[in-house]
Amino acid sequence: MKLYDAGRAPNPRRVRIFLAEKGITIPLVAIDMAKMEHKSADFTAKNPVQRIPALELDDGTVISESVAICRYFEETHPEPALFGKSAKERAVIEMWNRRVELGLFNSVATAFRHSHPFMAEMEKPQIPAWAEANRDKAIDNMRMLDEQLSRHRFVTGETYSIADITCQVAVDFMKLPKLSIPDDCINLIRWHGLVSARPSASA
Repeated sequence: MKLYDAGRAPNPRRVRIFLAEKGITIPLVAIDMAKMEHKSADFTAKNPVQRIPALELDDGTVISESVAICRYFEETHPEPALFGKSAKERAVIEMWNRRVELGLFNSVATAFRHSHPFMAEMEKPQIPAWAEANRDKAIDNMRMLDEQLSRHRFVTGETYSIADITCQVAVDFMKLPKLSIPDDCINLIRWHGLVSARPSASA
């Protein structure tokens, strides 16, 4: 088993944090996106959508998409439960993970992809106005999360989950498109300090 990884890219980091929280260590295979290695014939044969991360199992099965990879490890290593234990917990965590992923995470990624020089060869055409629009969306989503965190220690309640991982990676990635948490989002700031202090944050 091995995980195709891409350094500072946010989706591979989601999986690394998840693995760290589970206490799982597997071999990593570095894919240099700057050199377009994710578009090579060898990697495309493994993952036709040419995206990182990708998990290759011992039987040759390749699982891509970060949440799908995390779900695999949730099933094979149930504790600690990062997708919830009861039907209600699983549904609430799924709901908030999707809200964070489609809201904050996607807005931050889009702002980066359409503004940063590094992405000029990968995102054609880059649309600066779309980057600006997504900066505004990111701020709106941070305010929504701040309200949620005014009532809870973590994104979905009192227990750390994959929704916190998705949110943490999105917030940490905001540096590249030059975004930051608004000063008045005190609950989000408090939460970010809390998750950043976890050992998995260095993954």
